[in-house]
Amino acid sequence: MNQPAENQTQSGAVGLAQSSPTVGAFRDRDGALEWSGRQETVRVEPWGPDAVRVRARLGGPVLEELPGALLHERPATESTVRIGDGEGRLTVGALTVEMTAEGLIRFLRTADGGELLAEERAHFWWPGPRLHTAVGNGHHRLEQRFAAYDGEKLYGLGQHQHGRLDQKGLVLDLVQRNAEVSVPVLCSSRGYTLLWNNPAIGRVELAGNGTRWVADSARQIDYWITAGTPADGQRRYSAVTGRTPMLPEWAAGFWQCKLRYRTQDELLAVAREYKRRDLPVSAIVCDFFHWTHLGEWRFDPEEWPDPAAMVRELTELGIKLVVSVWPSVSPLSENHPVMEQRGYFIGTQYGPTAHADWPDKEVASTVQVAFYDATHPEAREFVWSKVKENYLDPYGITAFWLDACEPELKPGFQENLRYWAGPGLEVGNLYPRENSRAFDEGLRAAGRNEVITLNRSAWAGSQRHGAALWSGDIGTDFATLRRQVAAGLNTALSGIPWWNTDIGGFHGGDPDDPAYREVMVRWFQFGALSPLMRLHGFRAPVMPLGPGMTGGPNEVWSYGEEAGAIMEKYLRLRERLKPYVLKVMREAHEEGLPVMRPLFLEFPEDQASWSVDDSYLFGRDLLVAPVLTAGATARTAYLPADAWWTDAWTGDVHEGGTAVTVDAPLDRIPLFLRDGAKLPVTEQQGAGVRPPARRPHNWLE
Repeated sequence: MNQPAENQTQSGAVGLAQSSPTVGAFRDRDGALEWSGRQETVRVEPWGPDAVRVRARLGGPVLEELPGALLHERPATESTVRIGDGEGRLTVGALTVEMTAEGLIRFLRTADGGELLAEERAHFWWPGPRLHTAVGNGHHRLEQRFAAYDGEKLYGLGQHQHGRLDQKGLVLDLVQRNAEVSVPVLCSSRGYTLLWNNPAIGRVELAGNGTRWVADSARQIDYWITAGTPADGQRRYSAVTGRTPMLPEWAAGFWQCKLRYRTQDELLAVAREYKRRDLPVSAIVCDFFHWTHLGEWRFDPEEWPDPAAMVRELTELGIKLVVSVWPSVSPLSENHPVMEQRGYFIGTQYGPTAHADWPDKEVASTVQVAFYDATHPEAREFVWSKVKENYLDPYGITAFWLDACEPELKPGFQENLRYWAGPGLEVGNLYPRENSRAFDEGLRAAGRNEVITLNRSAWAGSQRHGAALWSGDIGTDFATLRRQVAAGLNTALSGIPWWNTDIGGFHGGDPDDPAYREVMVRWFQFGALSPLMRLHGFRAPVMPLGPGMTGGPNEVWSYGEEAGAIMEKYLRLRERLKPYVLKVMREAHEEGLPVMRPLFLEFPEDQASWSVDDSYLFGRDLLVAPVLTAGATARTAYLPADAWWTDAWTGDVHEGGTAVTVDAPLDRIPLFLRDGAKLPVTEQQGAGVRPPARRPHNWLE
């Protein structure tokens, strides 16, 4: 329960600590600790078990209704507030917050008083740990400084292509870009998880002499912090930002895609060939330019003459159709005039509403396209109404690929953008989450409770709207593949469990090139052991960007007999593992634990596991060590301590706490089973496995 402050008056109003003229005032605000001084107000309030939310504002009380990631209702949480002896203290379970009379904050472990994180001044005189620099109209450039600690490792922060798992020492922009996804949640080896609850454009600096969060223009500092292991942090974070729904069963299988199938006949021919070859496939994607005009969100009847028959045949084949929906609207679209008149586009402070040049049908050159404002509730409803009218109602299509949802502006000057939710600099990172929200809320309102969208960008809380993230338009070599492991693990620690890459990468790749075939095989193996398994890419020979474009072949049989046979092997492995995949997906839904897990998530006491960035756990029981270099026929992998590990291919048993080198010929990705877990990795182990729709075998119970 919330306890009264030690030095409150009977009115419960104010407790003062005054040792110098600059000392501020403490108050107990209904179980929250509030400090005010030097025209600044800081409120620290319990926000879930072992967690607090901190807000700081210059020039008035903290604001309650600003955009952010936290669910609106504050979780009921027991806490204790104590004010006295020149300091204020708030205790929430395992976390204690200590604030000095000068307004400096420290976060401590309640059990032993050990410091988890502390604010730090930039200078002994000025500025302090929190800096508010006016930029006009009540907005400030905000800085929040914390101390740096020797040996601290830092993870999360969304998806980036720098290839680092531990991000200590990096400076990262807080902005959405293709393949660079900003989700401002940080997991520390010191035992805390912190969310920067602010969608403003800015940066985070994880330097050796301090950590600094920066918002270029916003109205108040706002962050949330919890104490505990990384797994505890994931549970707590997902509880206050919203957990992912349960993954639809079909989505746990294999997704076939390429850039792009141009016609209904072409797409159906591929689906039929997969079934003729008896290859498992759960979904096939109808990519961009299938529409009449960009922003009309409907099939072009010249290329897709009978979508109802197409969907019906795919359903009979057991294949789900996924359709690409972009947030951009061509001036040729029938929807452009009404959307412009109603104010449904992202606005600008200066200049026209057009934000990007893009090809469209019936024109020889590009046109200036606008982007609908996904932060505007009525704009979301309008776009969904068109999607419902043209895809869901007539054809029953419920799965959508939300491409270019950063949004892909040219140029990306957030300073000039004006959203319904606020100025671009203040709210710009919200866009991809609110775009997925339109489809989540629309599907549920239509009575469709299985929701998944495939997104190229995301923000904190995207997971609660059924948003899957993929790693964007990336390269097609081993170096890029290597970087995806860290990208996926940091995404997992950012609260987004549904993640995948374009298997084989996006930009290029020649199916007839033996060197690229090796890349594809190794990437395909990694994809089979990723949360979602999806083959995509713009293969050679490539064509110029435009409505008539397509890429080279990108089906399993496109890569020759040897590579194709290996890829088929891993298609069948994924199918055998579907019951296990769905079990792990349920843990994500119910507990907030990621599917793809860094070793330290399960083994936080094993110090060596905190540095492993080239392998991971797929759920609790399966350690995956993908082959990430050309020509490799062996792989060395670290096996965490306090467990024993069985080579899933050979049956050899290894003690944990050691690195082992195992054979890794082209057809084998090293896999290790934890403490005798039994999973159907080989066909013999999987003999008799029932289809996923039926009751799973006892190895999952």
